[in-house]
Amino acid sequence: MTRISVKVDGVSYTDDVEPRLLLVHYLRDVVGKTGTPIGCDTTNCGACTVHMDGMSVKSCSVLAVQADGSEVTTIEGLGNGEWHPLQTAFREEHALQCGYCTPGMIMAAADLLRDHPDPSEQEIREGLEGNLCRCTGYQNIVRAVRRAAQSGRPAQSSQAAQSAQAGATS
Repeated sequence: MTRISVKVDGVSYTDDVEPRLLLVHYLRDVVGKTGTPIGCDTTNCGACTVHMDGMSVKSCSVLAVQADGSEVTTIEGLGNGEWHPLQTAFREEHALQCGYCTPGMIMAAADLLRDHPDPSEQEIREGLEGNLCRCTGYQNIVRAVRRAAQSGRPAQSSQAAQSAQAGATS
């Protein structure tokens, strides 16, 4: 057994784990974060995508011991108790059917939007190419990511406007 310390969705965990335990199994079976599905266990589908230290990783390809000292964000922690704009956009654009791929798609899309806040359709498709969906045909998923990207811009510009206005009245 190997002792690891990991922060998952803002909560610190210290556990003894088998060195061969995959991060996806640690998240689900030890920490109880069952929103991260086990898909293919071969990194093909991307359903198990989480953020580790701010970067998307397929948690079926990472050992729990490799996450020692890291901060992991799962689909449950993405919105900090609120619906994340991507979750809202996926619902509004009907970007899911069976829902199995949805957590991984949303986590990959969040990583994409962090690096490219206004992606083109092609950039969205390329950013999600490591995540498979067998139900939707991707059109609604791409629309949902676009919608989330567009919803982020007004919030950012209104915050900038409020800051500018506050500075002007000081």
